[in-house]
Amino acid sequence: MASKGMKKPAEKAPAEKAPAEKKPKAEKKVPKEASSSDKKKKRTKKSVETYKIYIFKVLKQVHPDIGISSKAMGIMNSFINDIFEKLAQESSRLARYNKKPTITSREIQTAVRLVLPGELAKHAVSEVPRHCHLHLLISLPPRWKWPCRAHGRP
Repeated sequence: MASKGMKKPAEKAPAEKAPAEKKPKAEKKVPKEASSSDKKKKRTKKSVETYKIYIFKVLKQVHPDIGISSKAMGIMNSFINDIFEKLAQESSRLARYNKKPTITSREIQTAVRLVLPGELAKHAVSEVPRHCHLHLLISLPPRWKWPCRAHGRP
């Protein structure tokens, strides 16, 4: 045993410590060849088709200073989907009654008259020729848009 009078050998101060030896890093795992079933497919957002932009455009045409909440927009979108479904169902039924394989503008116009109430049906039917004409003008090639010289084209 050491006596009380004897001094212990001086220990190194913490600042003088030798740098600790670094442990070897874990080896990287080599990825295995992934088969087609093991690969994870990237999840893409499912696109949801809505009428929101069209509702907003019409609202701004009618009332430029009024906005619409997202809840109200959802209700309007559901309303349009419901009307579309009713019109498609009725026009399909009309085509089936007449033993025709295709739904034409005539079936859709009749369905509008049957599904929509009174004055609303009349307005809807009266707007169709105007919009069809505008669509026709937009979709035709330039040489067909102005058939007479009165409009500035030969």
